[in-house]
Amino acid sequence: KKEIVTQKELMVVTNLPRFFREKDTIELSAKIVNMSSRDLTGVCDLKLVNPIDEKPIYRDHNFSTPFSVKKGSSTVVKFIIKVPNVDEVSAIKHTIIAKTNSHTDAEQMLKPILSNRMFVTESKVLSVKGNEEKSFTLKSLKENTSATLSNHKLTLEFSSNPAWYAVRSLPYLMEYPHECSEQLFSRYYANAIASKVANSSPKIKKIFESWKHKKQLKSALSTNKELKSVLLEETPWVLNARSEEEQQKNMGLLFDLVKLGESQQSAYEKLKKRQQSDGGWAWFDGGKSNWYITQYLVEGFGKLQKMGITPTDDDMIKKAVTFMDKKLLEHYHQLLKNIEEGHTTLELDHLSSMLIHYLYSRNFYNFKMQKEVKQAHDYYLGQAQKYWTTKSLYEQGMIALTLEKKEAKKIVKSLKERALVHDELGMYFKYKNGFYWNEMPIETHALMIEVFDTVTNDKASVELLKIWLLKNKQTTHWKTTKATASAIYALLLDDRWLDNNKLVDISFDSNITYQPILEKAKASAEKGTGYFKASFDNDKFDSSMATVKVKNPNTNIAWGGLYWQYFEELDKIKTFKETPLTIDKKLFLVKQGKTGEKLIAIGELPLKVGDRIKVRIEIRADRDMEYIMLKDARASAFEPTNVLSQYKWQDGLGYYQSTKDNATYFFMDYLKRGTYVFEYPLVVTHRGEFSNGVTTIESMYAPEFRSHSEGIKIKVK
Repeated sequence: KKEIVTQKELMVVTNLPRFFREKDTIELSAKIVNMSSRDLTGVCDLKLVNPIDEKPIYRDHNFSTPFSVKKGSSTVVKFIIKVPNVDEVSAIKHTIIAKTNSHTDAEQMLKPILSNRMFVTESKVLSVKGNEEKSFTLKSLKENTSATLSNHKLTLEFSSNPAWYAVRSLPYLMEYPHECSEQLFSRYYANAIASKVANSSPKIKKIFESWKHKKQLKSALSTNKELKSVLLEETPWVLNARSEEEQQKNMGLLFDLVKLGESQQSAYEKLKKRQQSDGGWAWFDGGKSNWYITQYLVEGFGKLQKMGITPTDDDMIKKAVTFMDKKLLEHYHQLLKNIEEGHTTLELDHLSSMLIHYLYSRNFYNFKMQKEVKQAHDYYLGQAQKYWTTKSLYEQGMIALTLEKKEAKKIVKSLKERALVHDELGMYFKYKNGFYWNEMPIETHALMIEVFDTVTNDKASVELLKIWLLKNKQTTHWKTTKATASAIYALLLDDRWLDNNKLVDISFDSNITYQPILEKAKASAEKGTGYFKASFDNDKFDSSMATVKVKNPNTNIAWGGLYWQYFEELDKIKTFKETPLTIDKKLFLVKQGKTGEKLIAIGELPLKVGDRIKVRIEIRADRDMEYIMLKDARASAFEPTNVLSQYKWQDGLGYYQSTKDNATYFFMDYLKRGTYVFEYPLVVTHRGEFSNGVTTIESMYAPEFRSHSEGIKIKVK
């Protein structure tokens, strides 16, 4: 065992914040320690210089104070400074020197100065249904009266035909790397649909050609780089974004007709080879035949047939349907055996999810049934008619597509009564998230589109249902190959949407000359989606451009966003609540009472060094979102106690918390609709007056969904 002690007889120890923020008033302190055998007196000098040119920052002020310290003890020296503007000085080189006649010690540190002006982006979601004219106002821009705010940019972006995002999701299916039967089929499915879409009209073929030549397809995460406050490279989901971009940037090549034909044939041959002697498919090659996987493939081929795409080998489907009939019969025989043994009766509900899926998948084909199979089929069909009210949404949808029109219409009437309709989000249901194939929201919603289209030909409801599915793609991605395949089928069931190629008509309620910039942006709009973006610099817009009128000449929904970017002093920023994603931040003083911790809202309360603070952040999201980043800035007088970055769970929400010098970041890869509260502790370390910064939250996938809290001043006595 060895011991080393490092100490000087006189030592000076600084206590500096992690950063300075311009215009703050802060009391800097240092501890002087006397480890010698006698009492000491001397002078302590503070030198503050600009590290770039080594010139003093406060030329007319001499920071010097006398001190005396008894042997074996310490004393504290204090200096009050007003932090200069970041335009003049970007960092402070801080040197503190303690001198006596016989001893001297010094400590030097370099600390950055952060701006008290924040670059703020506020946005308005613009969503216009087919053949609709609508006016939108970004109230915060229209009602702005701040004298300290300076405009930076006004940006308008729009997608005239988002239905094309369904087509742009096909490469995800084509290039998915795994080789299970479901994903092999997805590959075949995607190539087959792409071939059909590409060949459906000369106009659509031209769009594919323009994609191929311009290579203009990029991930939604990177097309709006300048609208994001955090660089893509700093976020945990950068790899997801890159992989999406890789999938999409060569999209024109993926839609090369020769390649499509070859890929389609290759996937089909593999599936044919995988089919087992009993007619079924295993999940992965080498496994046993799987009832659900086989039915899923049979259902998929049936959907393609409905879209006018027929497989080259009818025999393969026949064998698979025979396997399904055999499984149904086994199930029915087991039921009859149980009845014989007195365990149950025929009248009770014996309809499982798998049997409902059988009825739905089998309904795509007219292959003749054996007498015994027909008997079992009709029994379960009767059960579906009798017990549909006790089944889940997904199962009710499949039953509606299986029963006769008269009975099916009763189910659709009930579904319509339970549907939720939102002006912007369209029509949707209260979906239960589960782990099973019949509990998936996207697949269920896609099935509802088919139900309303096939059973009642209710075009108005179909339109609203499609809006929800597309809006869901705006803030998240269809999670799996299965969900993507279902969504694409539902959206392309009526592919007339893709024929809509007119750009939306947009005008501002303003006298400022904006037309040339807008026309130039529209002239370079992306083929297919009709995506364009126009930006107006600070001298090209004012508050009169806060109102925008949009006229949609197409039959499909169109959407976009209006973004206002400006610089403002932190403590003058107000809470922004004009988006579906809102945030509220409060600071509490933690007091220890007889019954435990008490939280007192800070408000005008004077704080003191050593006080414990609790930050409470409340988030409200009105829809499910992915890839959300929350940045909580803090005053330089606060020191976090949780300094280790780690993944955490709190109230059913998983997030990665990362503590940086100037802020704490929270990264949520999935945020379900609802209200969430974050809390974390801080300690007060310095006296003075400080700007606390603002808390910002944004969807990295759709930057129009963002919000921020208000800025406040902190006083520490």
